[in-house]
Amino acid sequence: MSTHTITIANRENATYEVDAKKPLLDSLRDQGVDLPYGCKYGGCITCAAKLLDGDINQKAQVALNNRQINDGYVILCVARPQSDCTFEIGVESHDKLYRNPFFDPLKPHELKADIASRAKVSSQ
Repeated sequence: MSTHTITIANRENATYEVDAKKPLLDSLRDQGVDLPYGCKYGGCITCAAKLLDGDINQKAQVALNNRQINDGYVILCVARPQSDCTFEIGVESHDKLYRNPFFDPLKPHELKADIASRAKVSSQ
């Protein structure tokens, strides 16, 4: 079994050994870390956390846009560690997760690739 060390910076740098093949949400909750979750398939952002250091695979997530990914957010219910990682968890890690789309709309490059360009609508 391949394991990695997960550090939670905003929880007194607590560390946990996790299975690289198991979603981080499951590994951490199994060890007593109190983490919120919703759908458990990567479709909501209830379990979002901020990756401060390390590499993860979260290909299965569908909830984050490019801006959120570039700001370091991961969806713990589908994220699997590729290396030792450091995270911030909980609502205090969500400082850049949300923003008001009316006051600060996303630019085209910040959207997800599959919705970044509009299909041309025929006027016929």
